[in-house]
Amino acid sequence: MRPVGPNGSTGLGNYCNFNPPPALSDHFYFAALVSCLLLIIINTKIMNETPTVQQTTVNPNKALWEKGDFTKLAETMRESGTALVDKLGITAGMDVLDLGCGDGTTAIPAARLGATVLGVDIARNLVAAGKARAQKEGLTNITFQEGDATDLKDLKDKSFDLVVSIFGAMFAPKPFEVAKELVRVTRKGGRIVMGNWIPGDPTLVAQILKISSAYTPPPPEGFVSPMLWGVESNVIERFGQAGIGAENISFVRDTYTFNAPFSPLEFVQRFKTFYGPTMNAFEAAEKNGKAEDLQRELEELFVRENRSSTPGTTSIPATFLRVTVNR
Repeated sequence: MRPVGPNGSTGLGNYCNFNPPPALSDHFYFAALVSCLLLIIINTKIMNETPTVQQTTVNPNKALWEKGDFTKLAETMRESGTALVDKLGITAGMDVLDLGCGDGTTAIPAARLGATVLGVDIARNLVAAGKARAQKEGLTNITFQEGDATDLKDLKDKSFDLVVSIFGAMFAPKPFEVAKELVRVTRKGGRIVMGNWIPGDPTLVAQILKISSAYTPPPPEGFVSPMLWGVESNVIERFGQAGIGAENISFVRDTYTFNAPFSPLEFVQRFKTFYGPTMNAFEAAEKNGKAEDLQRELEELFVRENRSSTPGTTSIPATFLRVTVNR
């Protein structure tokens, strides 16, 4: 089910001012679910309501990630988060920024290695959850605060030896502004490491949202897909405008595994109940009488992708693009 775009054309590329190559076009709907659906819902609601002051106070991206309880999914990401941090060469005394940190899946492992860590996230509830986790572990070398990846106004230039953003900053709007901010706060000789989902990838995350996108409205005109952060040429262009040459940017396809002590069907239920983008997809599907179809497709996907040999448990790998920028 593809919406009709401007001038009677079809496909989300028309709404995003982007014409994806054939290899990506079938999967390009990923973005509509992840960052756009809530924007559409909120904007529609605002248009039907008064007073107009709401139009200036609602941040759709913030509302999206504060919806539900992402910590219920983050619990399945801990092992891979720690394993990824172990690859980054973090040593005691380093100043590390984790942007889009959630409740600390990579920020807390970095602090365990002795770095001085600042976790920044747009979602207030996730910042609070990160603080609670750090306090529980007795970590005094990590702090969490709210912030927007497009404007890190509270952070000074050249403040960090390492800036990490794993499936975080990629979802912020204004990607060129995001790249500039990442570069601005990184010290000369430091590094930026991003983990970005890849459009068209056959593994779990892209497939979850490809399925769900068939049940959601198109994004607004002018929307820029967060999935473009998973395309190397776009990463080079964005950091290039921030003053980083292509020779200082490298790429590796890496794997992130979701491990859960419950069945794939229960995992689907967690996405449905706690993950903002999927919650929105089910709400839209329910209005169209398609919620059962969406549930069935997701359950088939999770069962098919599960690699665990232990009954009642789940282990599903997902491929992502690991980007390293040398400042």
